[in-house]
Amino acid sequence: MLVINYGTDWAAMTRDALASSDIEKYLKPHYKVVIKPNLVTPQPPGNGATTHPEVVEGIILFLKEFGITNISIIESSAIGYDTKKAYAIAGYEPLQKRYGVPLIDLKNSSSKKLTHDLCTIEIYEKALETDFLINVPVLKAHCQTRLTCNMKNLKGCITEKEMRNFHTMGLHKPIAALNALLKTGYCVVDGICGDLSFEEGGTPLTANRVIVGQNPITVDSFCAELIGYKPDDIDYLSIGKKMGLGNYFSNEAKIIELNSDKKPINSNKIKRISERCTALIEEDAACSVCYAALVRALHRSGRQLPTDKKIHIGQGFINKTGAVGVGNCTRRFEKYVPGCPPSAADIISGL
Repeated sequence: MLVINYGTDWAAMTRDALASSDIEKYLKPHYKVVIKPNLVTPQPPGNGATTHPEVVEGIILFLKEFGITNISIIESSAIGYDTKKAYAIAGYEPLQKRYGVPLIDLKNSSSKKLTHDLCTIEIYEKALETDFLINVPVLKAHCQTRLTCNMKNLKGCITEKEMRNFHTMGLHKPIAALNALLKTGYCVVDGICGDLSFEEGGTPLTANRVIVGQNPITVDSFCAELIGYKPDDIDYLSIGKKMGLGNYFSNEAKIIELNSDKKPINSNKIKRISERCTALIEEDAACSVCYAALVRALHRSGRQLPTDKKIHIGQGFINKTGAVGVGNCTRRFEKYVPGCPPSAADIISGL
């Protein structure tokens, strides 16, 4: 079952969507609940990369009406970014003051290793020490995995060291394994203005919708089609499905639409910045933040950087040589832009 609500009162939309959903089948009033938004970088949600605090506020309102008092918000921003700064810039501090809900920076907490058949993953303990995790991603594209939504949003619950390891493993298998080890209780997707080009925002597309449902694979497969992909185009979805973590959304599934008169125009054909730039990039196990910075640099420069060579990026180029590289992993290249990660401005200047 999925519920979609449309409109511009985002807190009320979220609360009403949850009230119309089947969350009561899974949630109990005595549960300890953590809310996991997507605050990948310190920027306002209007840029299309981070979860709107109003959506989280709607969740808090619903939970309190349900009788739940033990609520916290958890996050670990991407490698090299300050989570506390991300909370502040995205507008989360008023939630803490208004509702007494703590904002937890996972980077300051302890972690533990859990083992799955595919790999061993180091997960922050505060993400594990809960009865019910509400996953609140932004519906947006990703420059390496095409889609980032519920399943990939759990990557913010692992250590920075583990984030790097995920990229050496190719992202998709460890993402599926993480979702087997760290269970999502319910999904609340911020579909207000996600960037359908790549994950760090900058070209948001207003859709003003919130999507809720229980199973991450079901919800993510539905969301993939909303932005023009088939579920099997997203490898971690197909891996998770084969692992038995859930099924793709189908026409037989129940779907409820609220305020459908405010439904946005379909945007499947939007051009994706990352796909237009990948012909210039040779990538091997690149971390998302570093890769996104390169994509942003290429986009800002109109793909006219002063080089006729492919630009190499990623951990796979450590101790290798070549012509042009980005990031410290390519330090042995003839020319490279230092940084871990370098900023888009550094890349434009350096190249």
